[in-house]
Amino acid sequence: MASNTAKTMQLLHLGSMLNLFPVLLLISFGFVLGKIGSATFSPESYLPNFRALSPTPASKKACVKLPTFMESGRLTASSGGPMHNMTDEELLWRASMEPRRSTQVSTVPKVAFLFLVQGALPLWPLWEIFFNGQDKELYSIYVHASPGYTDLAPKESVFYGRLIPSQGTKWGDMNLVDAERRLLATALLDLGNARFALFSESCIPLLGFPAVYAHLTGGSNTNVSFVDSYPIKERHDPFFADRNISLAQWRKGSQWFEMDRTTAVEVVAEERWYAVFRGDHGMLNMEEHYLPTLVTLLRWGARCKNRTLTYVDWSTRREHPRSFPEKDITAELLEGMRQGDGKCGYKYHGDDDGASEVEFCHLFARKFSKDALTKLIQLAPELWLV
Repeated sequence: MASNTAKTMQLLHLGSMLNLFPVLLLISFGFVLGKIGSATFSPESYLPNFRALSPTPASKKACVKLPTFMESGRLTASSGGPMHNMTDEELLWRASMEPRRSTQVSTVPKVAFLFLVQGALPLWPLWEIFFNGQDKELYSIYVHASPGYTDLAPKESVFYGRLIPSQGTKWGDMNLVDAERRLLATALLDLGNARFALFSESCIPLLGFPAVYAHLTGGSNTNVSFVDSYPIKERHDPFFADRNISLAQWRKGSQWFEMDRTTAVEVVAEERWYAVFRGDHGMLNMEEHYLPTLVTLLRWGARCKNRTLTYVDWSTRREHPRSFPEKDITAELLEGMRQGDGKCGYKYHGDDDGASEVEFCHLFARKFSKDALTKLIQLAPELWLV
């Protein structure tokens, strides 16, 4: 009997506890609602990992002033070619932000051929032969001509539609460097371009495309630039010394360069020394000094070979190098240009049994007259068979 009474008491106690539980639950829920209602909700309190994505208060913005043109929404190039609607300032800024390594999905690097000309390319048929039959994924072409020039290249030409927005240039003026930077910046917008070579309308290739491409993109040359640069006293005005360009840093060289992507980005991004060379110093031919002197100012060192791959004959000791008309064109002349002084050490291995190995100092040459075209086309097939 006592045992039944005890069990009855336990059941009554348990029932009381079960009846009390909903009451406690309601009280707890009300307490939580009260705390939430009286607090200021802050996403950062509950999502600490997203704090970096939250907008920075105006009073705490970093001290970085973006160019005013960033608000214009015009930093886009035409998808159909190198034409765009950007100003020089916009173009150079955008190009300076591009990766310093080729980031194309394909691992095959492209060579950008940059032509700085006044108008039509008188030797374009020779270049057409040079590019004919080659994989278009291996190269790109950009042409900077006088603003009034109309593209007359036929649609089947590799030069068709390759004009870039340009401005006027003249001999001996710093605006030639402006044009070079414009060409580099436009080519940098193509992430596949890994090498950049500058040519005039009087330049020709001394080797066939396969040999040129192999030399520029293969082996130890992958991360090396060819910017002609040698010490000289000529034109080192006190203007430059007063602006921290010493005679020991002063250089001269050919403007016809070949460089890798890293160096190209540095050239379009550089502003300090560019402003000095554009200053009121009254000196001509700064295109012969700006890039060569950057070699020392930016300490390119082993990254730069301090010479050009484009042959030029200055033996006439005049303001302009020697020009080669049709009567001067021979296979021996062109072979001599390729070989140079024989101390360059550039090698291209043929595709046969590996026995054919030729050393070249130069891959390109200038200045060739328009009347030399026919003779050059006749010699090209044999000359390029290396």
